[in-house]
Amino acid sequence: MTAAPVKVAPVEIGNMSVIERTIGTVLANSTVSVNARIQGQMIKAYFKEGQMVKAGDVLFQIDPRPYQATYDNMLASMATAKAKADRYARLKAQNAIAPQEYDDAQAAYLEAKAAVESARLNVEFTTIRAPVNGKTGPMLVQPGNMVAASTASTSAVPLVTLNEIQPVKISMALPQSDLPRIQEMQRTKGLTLTVALHDAGGGTDIKIPVNFISNAVTGATGTIELRASYPNPDLALVPGQLVDVVVALAEIPNATLVPREAVNTGPDGQFVYAVKDGTAQQVPVKILFDDGVNDAVSGALQKGDAVITEGQLRVIPGAKVSVTGAKKPGGKGPLTSGRRRVPHAQDHEG
Repeated sequence: MTAAPVKVAPVEIGNMSVIERTIGTVLANSTVSVNARIQGQMIKAYFKEGQMVKAGDVLFQIDPRPYQATYDNMLASMATAKAKADRYARLKAQNAIAPQEYDDAQAAYLEAKAAVESARLNVEFTTIRAPVNGKTGPMLVQPGNMVAASTASTSAVPLVTLNEIQPVKISMALPQSDLPRIQEMQRTKGLTLTVALHDAGGGTDIKIPVNFISNAVTGATGTIELRASYPNPDLALVPGQLVDVVVALAEIPNATLVPREAVNTGPDGQFVYAVKDGTAQQVPVKILFDDGVNDAVSGALQKGDAVITEGQLRVIPGAKVSVTGAKKPGGKGPLTSGRRRVPHAQDHEG
């Protein structure tokens, strides 16, 4: 019988990270709807749609003239009330008026002073400024239109929405079965996300520490949310974008590692073909974890044993084989493969 040609790889011993692969969603660090606090005619916008703005930058100008006139009137009323209050203070010192009249004059002055402050704030509110650093969205009310005031009890159409995208948050959901590993890893070494930016146009992958674990499991999906903050220096990530994410949940120390293509499935379970003395021997194994490139297995394998990675279909247990090539296991699996088959960010595009 002709020996079957096969390729082999050596069994290795090493640590293997237990990882989960899933899809993460990019979230804005904060989203603010910019509203007017007073009503009036918008006369000017100071930004272009999609522009990056800083907190305090002027966004819109509402016609200030009616409010300026009210403010000037309140100043005049306050001056009159102050003069009266001062005069009554002198008369009270001479016992020329009743204390009640002095008290009334002081109260009138304080009311006038409060009215001036209210009018001054209305003048200030005619200039609408950015409350946070962020990127502007489309202008929802164009200059020339009348705008309504938005209060705690009433709502009006926002003028524009700002998304704070430096930093951004990356949200992902993991099965609740991973919760013990999540808690243990966060308590000991800390959880870290690896995000595939090469598919997002950002070049190399990035590692981000997890800084939020939800306080409840979502009942409808049986998952728990994790989040990590990313500075997003080059604005590669945009809120709503889907990215491929890997998170390491544990580590198997001194694991027996074989290439994943060396593991076969038969009627009695999983096994590998180990080449010993030129013959193929079937060795039952149990997969402890699959990282997309290598499998951590338990079974009667030793470091350095040669396992068949190609040509298994032509192999008969106990028969001679001809080794035509060798492969060394190692390296990191692609972000798009792993223990659990999950959709990828690209699957959701278009």
